[in-house]
Amino acid sequence: MSKKIKNIILAIILGITGIIIIVNIVYNKPHISVSEASPDITLVSQKLLNDFENNEFESNSKYLDKIIEVNGTISEINVSENKGIITLSDEDSMGGVICHLSPEEHTKIASLKKGQNIKIKGICTGYLMDVILVKCIIIN
Repeated sequence: MSKKIKNIILAIILGITGIIIIVNIVYNKPHISVSEASPDITLVSQKLLNDFENNEFESNSKYLDKIIEVNGTISEINVSENKGIITLSDEDSMGGVICHLSPEEHTKIASLKKGQNIKIKGICTGYLMDVILVKCIIIN
């Protein structure tokens, strides 16, 4: 076997090993417990929405995959299949902050009312006409 073929085989083996290591690290990444973690950013829901509406690219780098604590007014409460979704927005806004609650938080929805001020903590996953927070917990 020539030296060139041996180098190619070695490069392939090293490449496959590198891919296996990277996949293993990403797959075994620990899950974030939102309830135990302190927020990376705390702000009013309208500020979060305005930031995304004004500059989505910059907001993605600032908020994406971060634990965000937002304070806002409940404009909508939805419960379906034991999953709770709370939307925070002002009357003047076209969009809002949609908070997908953790399963443990589902029972707290019954005590909430539209128009109520609330504080919620969750992980920002992006913007699609609304800012999306997942794994949310109700602070108060």
